[in-house]
Parts: sequence; C-alpha cells; structure tokens
Amino acid sequence: MDINEIKELVSQFDQSSLTEFDLREGQFELYMNKNESSRGVNASLPILAASENEQVAQKLAQSDSQMPVVKQETVQIQQETFKGIEVKSPIVGIVYLQSAPDNPPFKSVGDNVAKGEVICIIEAMKLMNEITSEVDGKIVDILVENETVVEYGQPLIRIQPN
Repeated sequence: MDINEIKELVSQFDQSSLTEFDLREGQFELYMNKNESSRGVNASLPILAASENEQVAQKLAQSDSQMPVVKQETVQIQQETFKGIEVKSPIVGIVYLQSAPDNPPFKSVGDNVAKGEVICIIEAMKLMNEITSEVDGKIVDILVENETVVEYGQPLIRIQPN
C-alpha cells in the first residue's frame, strides 16, 4: 500500500461516520480510531520503533504539505509487577458485574472474595455463565466495565490471593 492510498483512506475515514477502522493486508496494518478511548496495545502485534514512526511522519509531511501533520509522542508502557491472578473470560460474551441493573455489583475493588464465589456473569447466546473466583483473596482491579463485550481469554478481574 503506497502513501497516496493511505492518505485517501485517512481522508475517507475522517469524513465518514465510522468510529474505528482496522486494515490488515499482508505485513501492513492500519488502525484508525475516532473514539475517546482506544483499544489496548496487543503485545503480539509488531510495534514500530520511534525512528520508524518519525520516518513515516516525515514522508507524509514531505509528500503533501496541505495535509496536517499530527504531533507524535512516544509513549512508554510500564507493566506493573503483579503477584496474583487474573480471572480471564472463558468465553466471548457480555460481562455483567451485577446480578440485575438495580442490584449492587458482585464485587468492588478492595472487597474480599472467597474461592467459588461469583464475581461476574458472562452472557453468551442467551445463557448466563457465572464466573467464580479460583482463590480466596482481595479484588485488586476490575479490568472491564459492566455490560461490555469481552473476548475469550480477556482479563476481567485481578485478585491478590490471601
């Protein structure tokens, strides 16, 4: 894919009502997002080095002076050391952090949890699947929002075992 095709895609995306666009063609990958929040960094995807990002930005700026150049900032992601377990989604579905819209959440950050206790529900194909804690411990982090779609293997909740 050449630079003119990329510019055309960016222009069409900007003028469209789409909020996200993801293109994969061989080794080439392009992701555009108009949302306030963005998808997380996937460690399995190749990430361009800062120098490569700068080269791409320079080529874009040189090829069309009328196209606005976005200031790029290098973001370092620091992974905190976590000695506990992450409860991951066993299926694709919609996660519910409470049993009913008017009920309180099953668990909140800082709450203690017992092994086998329900911590959330995932709805898949109109079936409600209870997700339970595998250990006794304390809820350290809730990584999903209520009523959002979760993927298989996606971390849901972090628990610090007792």
